Amino acid sequence: MDEKRDVVILGAGAAGMMAAIAAGRRGRDVLVLDHAAAPGEKIRISGGGRCNFTNLGTGPQNFLSANPHFAKSALARYTPRDFLALIERHGIAWHEKTLGQLFCDGTSRDVVSMLTREMADAGATLRLSTPVEAVEGSATGFRLRTGSGAIDTAALIVATGGKSIPKMGATGFAYQLAARFGLPVVETRPGLVPLTLDPLDKARLADLSGVSVEAEARLGKAAFREALLVTHRGFSGPAILQISSYWREGQSITLALRPDLDIAALLRDARRETPRLAPQTVLARHLPKRLAQLFAEEAGLAGRMLADLSDRAIADLAGRIAGWTITPAGSEGYRTAEVTLGGVDTTALDSRTLAAKAVPGLYFVGECVDVTGWLGGYNFQWAWASGHAAGQAA
Repeated sequence: MDEKRDVVILGAGAAGMMAAIAAGRRGRDVLVLDHAAAPGEKIRISGGGRCNFTNLGTGPQNFLSANPHFAKSALARYTPRDFLALIERHGIAWHEKTLGQLFCDGTSRDVVSMLTREMADAGATLRLSTPVEAVEGSATGFRLRTGSGAIDTAALIVATGGKSIPKMGATGFAYQLAARFGLPVVETRPGLVPLTLDPLDKARLADLSGVSVEAEARLGKAAFREALLVTHRGFSGPAILQISSYWREGQSITLALRPDLDIAALLRDARRETPRLAPQTVLARHLPKRLAQLFAEEAGLAGRMLADLSDRAIADLAGRIAGWTITPAGSEGYRTAEVTLGGVDTTALDSRTLAAKAVPGLYFVGECVDVTGWLGGYNFQWAWASGHAAGQAA
């Protein structure tokens, strides 16, 4: 059975639901379609089930894009405070963690329920388990074909996300649709993803699996100071996930472990006060024991006492800890990536409305656009802001 709508939104994720709310509040007849059986599945699993729904420090500097200025307009017109006001209006308890990250006190399902209620209140219709088989241009906008019939619409908002976490239903549908209508797509790759090591390095560090330590990960001008986790395949933890978005194959990453400490000074003091101690014993006061052992061994100091070490030897050991260089072999890929880097080229989109410049009535929002945030609530804020911008215009 054919039907006609003012606005059709593809994708019932964060950006799609926000677009539906904004468009519905303007009196538009809105239909949201999703192939999944439930809305907001990535919201549901986010933040360890508590949804890191925004970051108070959100700004254009927290995003990667071929055009670093593109996100400014949408982010300025729908801010973290705006979304927080929505959260509070629904009585959802929240708390702030480090670095401006806001989480639900309860579960992520509270945010999904809030958004579905807001959509219903705005008059938007949500239709799940409805794959879109084809999208074509028409004289009045677009014609979509689904298993239950055709849908005509003047405005089409694409909010189908990227390729990350395919087990949650992620596909490259948005990029295929962009190409179908002649829009360029910036090369996509996994972002906010654990990094892997080659077999030799993996074997060398096998005993460190499960070790976690505060570190600063550096690559070029990018630097992130958060927790580092050694895994059985390589490296993970927030510091690695953050730097992974900047990393390319063949590049090395520098890790400064416990960057808050002057390791050399600590070793010199210990040499003066307890000269018969082994250097790894002192290091183990500040680093996980297995890491302390590794650095002592790789510096050729196994079996030696602090009294045996010259200032140069201490400086060398401290330098290894402050400048541990790793060269990842690859990443865990889209399977575990939290986001997709790249996407629909922003040169083809209007920064105020997220509309395709060359295709009237077509909009792309959220993760499928070449705007990718850091870890810590920034990608959700881009979803809210970009969805709101398109919903205000469609």
